[in-house]
Amino acid sequence: MAAAGDVPVRVCNQEIVKFDLEIKATVQDISDCQGPLSVLTELNARVKEKFQHLRLRIQELEQMAKERDKESEKQALLQEVENHKKQMLSNQTAWRKANLACKIAIDNSEKNELLPGGDPLRQRKTTKESLAENASTITENLMGISRMMSQQVKQSEETMQTLANSSRTILDANDEFKSMSGTIQLGRKLITKYNRRELTDKLLIFLALALFLATVLYILKKRLFPFL
Repeated sequence: MAAAGDVPVRVCNQEIVKFDLEIKATVQDISDCQGPLSVLTELNARVKEKFQHLRLRIQELEQMAKERDKESEKQALLQEVENHKKQMLSNQTAWRKANLACKIAIDNSEKNELLPGGDPLRQRKTTKESLAENASTITENLMGISRMMSQQVKQSEETMQTLANSSRTILDANDEFKSMSGTIQLGRKLITKYNRRELTDKLLIFLALALFLATVLYILKKRLFPFL
């Protein structure tokens, strides 16, 4: 792998790792969040933005993998892409769990803040409104997470299909190589056989020529030197 081609891949991998760590840190902030709802909304917006950047970098790495000429380099990069996608799915799952934990914490906090001496009907109304607002926000966040996870699963399926196609290409090339190797071996045998046949023919010609010369000498001897 050329050094010039490694630089974009290395930079892209570094950015993927950076966004992954930032997402983990923000998800932990969400898990520890006790409210209010505005803080949770801000944290979720921050995580969503990081996920968008992370997805773009993974797509860039996948594109660079597909543009590789060497099949071995392509397979290695596609495997890295698949690992990054699995890690992103894990982060999305952790994000969803963190939102649920934060929702529970906010609900408990708001319940504890209600004054015991207040109007019970007003307290119940306030509690219901607050819970409905929190549930709506959390539901929206969870739906967003589910959509992102669905997209990620689809991209993972496409990557696996690309890996499968590349594997089939390698197998087909291997079969062609074996077929070509068999043809070469057959040609070598035929050449060897032809060389042996050629040597045999030369030997026969030599023997025939020697016999012919011997016959000519014998005839000349009988005619020119009959007394010998």
